[in-house]
Amino acid sequence: MNEEDQNWKEIEAKLLFAKDELIRRKTTYNLLITERKELQTKRKKTEEVRDRLDKVKILLQQSAEHARNQAKDQLEMLVSNALQYVFGPMFRFEIKLDEHGGNPHAEFYVVSEWEGSVIRNRPQDARGGGVVDLLSLALRSALLENKHLGLQGPLLLDEPGKHVSEDYVPLFIEFLRSISEMFGRQIVLVTHNVHLSESADAAFTVRMGKGRSEVMRLPLLDNQNT
Repeated sequence: MNEEDQNWKEIEAKLLFAKDELIRRKTTYNLLITERKELQTKRKKTEEVRDRLDKVKILLQQSAEHARNQAKDQLEMLVSNALQYVFGPMFRFEIKLDEHGGNPHAEFYVVSEWEGSVIRNRPQDARGGGVVDLLSLALRSALLENKHLGLQGPLLLDEPGKHVSEDYVPLFIEFLRSISEMFGRQIVLVTHNVHLSESADAAFTVRMGKGRSEVMRLPLLDNQNT
């Protein structure tokens, strides 16, 4: 084989190799194009899912905010009515909703009007412990009536209105009666307040005698009280 034939064979071999390489690279290219299209399709679907999730998240946030605002309005109304019933129309209850670290947070305030000025205080700073007693009772009553909790049975109270001044005790008693009638719940309470015990349908005293507790029913001044 002469040199020219040898060169020609080398050229043919290189051409065949180049064709094989071209086919291999075209195949790789086509595979990459197909993979890219699949990835683009997946990306589009992922973005669609993400958009839907974002919308659902916004909807849930709005729903939660709406539910919180509804609960806030109901609590404000109930407790404001309680304050006004006992202490007068110049009082109202206010809840400020906020978020701390992504968690909902509530601050309670008692708002009163005095000589044209609006005063906003924390419950414990508003006219002493009587306001706190009434707020606590009103809030517990509201929680009991929450349909989602489904709590049944009587309302058990330990020393309710212990810090309510004597001038407001009759109104406090009327408020207890209104809760019992409004919600259809029996109220069972422990108290040292004679006015509260006299306002009950039935009153009992418990004392220690001969090393054991003795329960006695007390006579009421007015058996017609309800």
